[in-house]
Amino acid sequence: MRLLLATLLCTPILAQAATLSVCTEASPEGFDVVQYNSLTTTNASADMLMNRLVEFDAVQGKLLPSLARSWSISADGLVYDFQLRDDVHFHHSAAFTPSRNLDARDVVFSFQRMLDDQHPWHAVAVGGYPHAQSMQWPSLIARVEAPDAHSVRITLNRRDATFLATLSMGFASIYPAEYAEQLLAAGTPEKLNSAPIGTGPFVFERFQKDAAVRYRANPEYFAGKPAMDRVIFAITPDSNVRLQKLRRGECQIALSPKPQDVQAIAGDAKLKSAQTAAFMTAFVGINSQHPPLDKPQVRQAINLAFDKASYVKAVFEGSAEPANGPYPPNTWSYARELPGYAHEPERARALLAEAGLADGFKTTIWTRPSGSLLNPNPSLGAQLLQADLAKVGIDAEIRVIEWGELIRRAKAGEHDLLFMGWAGDNGDPDNFLTPQFACASVESGLNFARYCDKDLDQLIADGKTHSDQAERSRLYHQAQAIIQQQALWLPLAHPTAFALLDAKVEGYRVSPFGRQDFARVSLAR
Repeated sequence: MRLLLATLLCTPILAQAATLSVCTEASPEGFDVVQYNSLTTTNASADMLMNRLVEFDAVQGKLLPSLARSWSISADGLVYDFQLRDDVHFHHSAAFTPSRNLDARDVVFSFQRMLDDQHPWHAVAVGGYPHAQSMQWPSLIARVEAPDAHSVRITLNRRDATFLATLSMGFASIYPAEYAEQLLAAGTPEKLNSAPIGTGPFVFERFQKDAAVRYRANPEYFAGKPAMDRVIFAITPDSNVRLQKLRRGECQIALSPKPQDVQAIAGDAKLKSAQTAAFMTAFVGINSQHPPLDKPQVRQAINLAFDKASYVKAVFEGSAEPANGPYPPNTWSYARELPGYAHEPERARALLAEAGLADGFKTTIWTRPSGSLLNPNPSLGAQLLQADLAKVGIDAEIRVIEWGELIRRAKAGEHDLLFMGWAGDNGDPDNFLTPQFACASVESGLNFARYCDKDLDQLIADGKTHSDQAERSRLYHQAQAIIQQQALWLPLAHPTAFALLDAKVEGYRVSPFGRQDFARVSLAR
């Protein structure tokens, strides 16, 4: 009896030790990651459940093999040949038991559904494929072929220096063609979004919106079974509550803390923080399709009216540096000769008068209800912008919109001024320029400025055709000059990315791109 009692007492402790609870700030939009563009959704789907042909290692600053064990590129830069691993298993679930390992058919399916508008799966994504569209993949990729079961050949219509790095992005995740066929035959293709199957370190169990996402370890993961048997994303919009849960042991990792939360745990032996300079930019997108925001003078006036230094100090509390342009200063091709807009309210009023708006105008400011790394205090930030705009005669109404709805409506171009942020995936400056400023990105919804200019579009396109970094930099400097002159964004800040951790957490690293990797995380006993 005493031995049995000891066993019963130990069992829940061991089970708890094998479960990692992560306090996250918002619900994912879904799990078919190709349909979405938010980092929250990428973290919950692509990072946990999926793999790609290649992965970008932020520490080493280079692309590494993943589902593809090797690759080669033709001399003209148009043909990419990938050799696939032969030991990659798809997840098992109550609804799906794979009959084979991953092979070239899965890669062809995963790409063709995005590229071919006649593909039976193409129309399943009602909102389209925002990343594939903004990256212009339908016109870039000529063919995706399978020379044999473990070889994939991708042929491009034109050279693109960013293509291989783009394959590490979440939307390039590989799905099981066999599962897709099963769902289509059953008339339930939507289940790919609600009951996902991948090859990644964790297997999807269930999702309760605004409450939790539950995963279990993949025992057949080709890179080795994760240390944690289970991972729970505890969806906790309020950063203060995330910190409280961490203190109570209800979470072992709290993401997107406010700067004061990081300061609050200093000296607490039971907690610790991790940090890195984020490859991200917080900004206010200015919808250039909404009058009078369609006038450059008005967009410039908004930039000049805003006291950015006070905003960064109040909202980020020393954990960010002010932004002058679209990407962080440590990015190659960063245009240091473009200092951005100073705080000059008088000049802002003069520009408004020049635009025929001496009496000002009314507009709206959209923001999210809960804080994030790129917007730690949405309410305060919106109020500061509102107050500064009022000083130059712009009457801005603040509208707080739930994150998923905010993204959906912003992609449709319904916003005027939109608090938003962008994280690069692979250190390449094009990862900011094409998604946020290319004409194709207006159609996909990622271009939150809703701005299409043939000269800017050509500079961005030309930059991808050159392998020489100096020439790409020259073109990107010109692109940044147009972006600043047209004042397409109100750039806000480049933050430091933090996470708060239980002191027992080992192996967790903050990604400069905002991606999440829990496959190597463990809890010390």
